[in-house]
Amino acid sequence: MSDTRPIAVGDIGPGCSKRDPILVAKNVTRTYGGINAVDVEHVEIPRHKITALIGPNGAGKTTLFNLLTGFDTPQSGEWQFEGKGLAGVSAYKVARLGMVRTFQLTKVMGKLTVIENMRLGAASQPGESLWRALLPPLWRSREREITEQADVLLAKFKLDTKRSDYAASLSGGQRKLLEMARALMVRPKLVMLDEPMAGVNPALTQSLLDHIKNLKAEGMTVLFVEHDMHMVRHIADWVVVMAEGKVVAEGPPEDVMKDQAVIDAYLGAHHDVDLADSEGFEKLEAELEHDAESSVGMEPDGVVGRRIDERKEQA
Repeated sequence: MSDTRPIAVGDIGPGCSKRDPILVAKNVTRTYGGINAVDVEHVEIPRHKITALIGPNGAGKTTLFNLLTGFDTPQSGEWQFEGKGLAGVSAYKVARLGMVRTFQLTKVMGKLTVIENMRLGAASQPGESLWRALLPPLWRSREREITEQADVLLAKFKLDTKRSDYAASLSGGQRKLLEMARALMVRPKLVMLDEPMAGVNPALTQSLLDHIKNLKAEGMTVLFVEHDMHMVRHIADWVVVMAEGKVVAEGPPEDVMKDQAVIDAYLGAHHDVDLADSEGFEKLEAELEHDAESSVGMEPDGVVGRRIDERKEQA
């Protein structure tokens, strides 16, 4: 049975408190030279919900992911996962705590098979110890458990027929599926997906969407970065909007899409477009499609978010 209780406590707005946050970040900053890539005063991610982190290119979304998961170091700030402070904690230790991520550019091991990639994602592997590796009885039982778990996930993600193939032979969408499946090997509580639809063949898009929704159905929390606003509107319970490193808006998708700060950040001069209205999307997409066809080197891929970013850069 779905939880219909309000996500936020009190007024909704940038940095608002959540009823049951799994992740809380305060005063997190990261600068490169004189540029503030991330300057997040306060943000909370609700538990057992799908939260979209959106914003134009250069807003600081991926940088924030890197900071929270231990892949980069901030100038200041603190953040807690399940009440445990993660500042200064190594990326692999963050993953062991149940907070895992994927990358915009997939990080599969191309020269290993699909099943070997899956085994790498599991925690508590006795065979990783040098002296235990010399004594097979100490690790064979755990390896069988890991392999069985991996096979179940590969079947769920429809990658079981690729089990013995090298990961390098997979398509871009299949690599996304493999990376998501591998992340689940640690049985995470929070799954962070960095642009899961980027570079994915349209034939696999619906499959990826279904898998993301299934993560929530299985009791996990999802935080994902995405440019495609149609996808955000259809699967996100909550939306956090970043621009120039700051959180400028957050709330339910239908409310956020009408927020003037969001419209300004995404559309620039397109103030007459209502992001919450499907006709507004069609109008914007048609206009940007025309611009793409008349501009050299612009990809006619039909993805609204990327066209918005391109149009903003031209404005």
